[in-house]
Amino acid sequence: MKLKTSLTIIAGCFGIFLFIMLPIFLSIQSDKEKNIISFKGSKFSLKDMNNNVITDESFQGPLTAIFFGFTNCPDICPMTLNKMDIVLNKLKKENKSLKLFFISVDPERDTSEVVKDYLNSFESNFIGITGKPEKIYLLSQSWGIFSQKIFKDDGKYNVDHSSPVILLKDGKYVARISHKDDIKKSIKIIKKYL
Repeated sequence: MKLKTSLTIIAGCFGIFLFIMLPIFLSIQSDKEKNIISFKGSKFSLKDMNNNVITDESFQGPLTAIFFGFTNCPDICPMTLNKMDIVLNKLKKENKSLKLFFISVDPERDTSEVVKDYLNSFESNFIGITGKPEKIYLLSQSWGIFSQKIFKDDGKYNVDHSSPVILLKDGKYVARISHKDDIKKSIKIIKKYL
């Protein structure tokens, strides 16, 4: 009898918890998605690693990926680019028009030559973008990307930054791939928009 009463009480508490927390959770998820979708990018004019002018018009097209990172990144950037390199190679037969733009959040160190050398280590033809720090900052902010220099005792610095791969269709946000998403999940996300 005590067991039945205990189970009833537990079930009742769980029901009340769900009744109270489920709307809150759904509201948070909805707000998060609305917040992400609200990022629209901005008008800009920068140079790519080959000295070609890149503008917001360059992000137009069937499907475009943008990733903000930097060449001195010790882990997340090379891992994410390596994953996207594999993903793009696996999708080559299905889609030849998908482009990935790598936009440096460390333009002081990442000159066009440095970015070009860095991206040459990947098979896919990533397009590297760098430029004046204030222009890069405004562009990154318009896509909701956080970045900040973290200085060490010796005066050198690292850059802490958000690291999603942002997918755009006709220049508009459609989805994002987290650095935590594996290759299979990344392919699934991209295929949804091909």
